[in-house]
Amino acid sequence: MATHKSAIKRAKQSEARRLRNRVRKTRVKTVIKEVRTAVENKSVEAAQTALQQAIPVIDKAASKGSLHHRAAARKISRLSKQVHALSGEE
Repeated sequence: MATHKSAIKRAKQSEARRLRNRVRKTRVKTVIKEVRTAVENKSVEAAQTALQQAIPVIDKAASKGSLHHRAAARKISRLSKQVHALSGEE
C-alpha cells in the first residue's frame, strides 16, 4: 500500500478514475446490446432509434478517455453497418 503523501493521493485518484471509467464502459456495453437486440429481432425502427441513442454515449466515453477514439469509431461503424443492412433488407 502507498505510504507517502503523493502516492496516497495518486491511489485515491486512480480509484476514482477506475470507478468513473467502469460506469462509462458499462453504459457503452448496455447501449450496444440494445442495438444488437433490436437488430436480432429485425425491428428496423427500434434498431435505428437505439443506434441514435448509442452513438452519443460511445462518443462521450471516447472523449472522456474511457474508450480509445478508434475503438469508439469501430464500434459505431460496426453497429451502423448492422442497422443499415437490416433496413436494406426490407
